[in-house]
Amino acid sequence: MTSTVLMQVVEGLSRGTLKVVDLTAPLGPATPVIGLPPMFAPSPGLTMEAISRYDAKGPAWYWNTIRLGEHTGTHFDAPIHWITGKDLPDNACDTIPVRRLVGPACVIDVTADVASNPDFLLTPARIDEWEAAHGRIAAGAWLLLRTGWSKRTDAKAFVNAAADGPHSPGFDPRASRMLAHDRDVVGVGVETIGTDAGQAGTFDPPFPNHTIMHGAGKFGLASLCNLDQLPPTGSIVIAAPLKIVGGSGSPLRVIAIAPA
Repeated sequence: MTSTVLMQVVEGLSRGTLKVVDLTAPLGPATPVIGLPPMFAPSPGLTMEAISRYDAKGPAWYWNTIRLGEHTGTHFDAPIHWITGKDLPDNACDTIPVRRLVGPACVIDVTADVASNPDFLLTPARIDEWEAAHGRIAAGAWLLLRTGWSKRTDAKAFVNAAADGPHSPGFDPRASRMLAHDRDVVGVGVETIGTDAGQAGTFDPPFPNHTIMHGAGKFGLASLCNLDQLPPTGSIVIAAPLKIVGGSGSPLRVIAIAPA
């Protein structure tokens, strides 16, 4: 039976009834990084330096040295990333069971709300509304918040910072609790630079999605794109971070298998 199911996936990809969707934004020196208040250590952007490029340092090969923070571009947040998850078992990139990195996707589309309010927060009532139309969010699912934010290709517009800090959508703390504990999702994914709303530093607790999700052993995916190519349900997401020893997260290539 298992072999038959896997062959059906292979055949679906071959026939074009299934498609592979890349949910990953390009990663380069221009990729924006999250900004923190000046009293905190900043995360560096990506820098690349050629080791050799078909030259005297390596006549037949090209490769680079790269330097970047773990949470740069489309990236994975492990539970150990946040203080609430620091003492959990299997909480780092190298110890998370790989089975947990694959799961069904539930995509909640709030693009219209965000277009009129960049500080939009997903609430439990909005989750209830989505479930009334599409069914209960399954345990072990990825909850992906489609906001249209990835269409902001200008770095300044993507960060959307003002005098009082950045403004971008995210999760009401009650929604994060509902998803982590009542629905038991494996994690959440967003199109914004981080999984908390831009103004989440002013919330109680500050950065509640990080606090709640990672405290419950859940994961985060940030800076996703192409969520408009996924249906509300019926796709599978594979989100595997680099196996960094003790890693709090890493850039990753997120892909989805979805109906064509």
